[in-house]
Amino acid sequence: MSKTETPALTGEGAPLVQEVKQAMAGFVNEFKGLKAEVKTKLQQTEERLTMLDRKSTIAARPHLAASIEDGAPHHKAFDAYVRSGEDDGLRGLEMEAKSLSTAVNSDGGYLVDPQTAETIKSVLNSTASIRSIASVVIVEANSFDVLIDHTDVGAGRADENAAASETGTPSIDRISIQLHELSALPKASQRLLDDSAFDVEGWLAGRIADKFARAEAAAFINGDGVDKPKGLMIHRAVPNDSWSWGSLGYIATGIDGGIDADAIVDVVYALGAQYRVNGTFVMNSKTAGLIRKLKDSDGRFLWSDGLAAGELARLMGYPVLIAEDMPDAASDSFSIAFGDFKAGYTIAERPDLRVLRDPFSAKPHVLFYATKRVGGDVSDFAAIKLLKFGTA
Repeated sequence: MSKTETPALTGEGAPLVQEVKQAMAGFVNEFKGLKAEVKTKLQQTEERLTMLDRKSTIAARPHLAASIEDGAPHHKAFDAYVRSGEDDGLRGLEMEAKSLSTAVNSDGGYLVDPQTAETIKSVLNSTASIRSIASVVIVEANSFDVLIDHTDVGAGRADENAAASETGTPSIDRISIQLHELSALPKASQRLLDDSAFDVEGWLAGRIADKFARAEAAAFINGDGVDKPKGLMIHRAVPNDSWSWGSLGYIATGIDGGIDADAIVDVVYALGAQYRVNGTFVMNSKTAGLIRKLKDSDGRFLWSDGLAAGELARLMGYPVLIAEDMPDAASDSFSIAFGDFKAGYTIAERPDLRVLRDPFSAKPHVLFYATKRVGGDVSDFAAIKLLKFGTA
């Protein structure tokens, strides 16, 4: 007898084993029946839930304003083609097989359902402004006065027995910065606002804010002070050796329309030490392209890029702000400014941009009247120096 064979039981144990086998067989059959019954009931329950879900979805679906036959042109064209192979304009003519093409609306162009973006992509415009490095104050009035003490107090030496003599008294100047109003008045139809696939009002608000930012950035550099801030470059520039209050001192590069590394060093040290510690260069991209090629006498670049994303580049260790409204490098141009703009230029503004929505004055259009009040001017003429691309 092999090891895998089970020996047959004999004697009194045989009937007991037979009863156990029969009981087990009955139990297995009953379990299989119960399993099949449970599976059937679960399947029936799942079908009922599916039907209820379909009914609730159909009930919650919004009713269409018209049937498919009265719907959009691409729906009508598709229905006509599927039913008869012809569009609505060819009924009654001889039926013929048609090739589908998106080039012709009736041959399939209507079948290409257009999709509109949810937002509008706008051309990116540079909005770099000296606002980020200037002094900005919030006011609730029509102007802001800056009080400047730019003279020194007199002092002298006194003998123990001699009478003290009068010394000079410092004087205070006042620079008044007027606030001027920026405004915009775009309009859009009420139907467009109601039916548009994207947020028209939000898009207009963003465009207005972007335009205001660019307009004020230009004014802070070149504004003439007439209904706009008084810009940095509008003030009289004089050689730094003959500088006086009320004008900006400049250093000449010594090269007509050009620049070298020595000129950068000269303009840095033309600024007083108390201002130089917070100095920043301001120039546009074209000028920056020239400057970053300059090297010192050891062949090292004067320009270094920021170490972190979004950090300003540095020139001789000082930050560089790229403001596109600065003049391009040309003969006798003042293309670079260097100084402590936090002390040298003050921007005064009202705290918010206000938008008035007017749906009545230009029916059926809605007017959006946006305003912002801002002013600016040089507040410390000793804090900023210019670099002139010229010989004198």
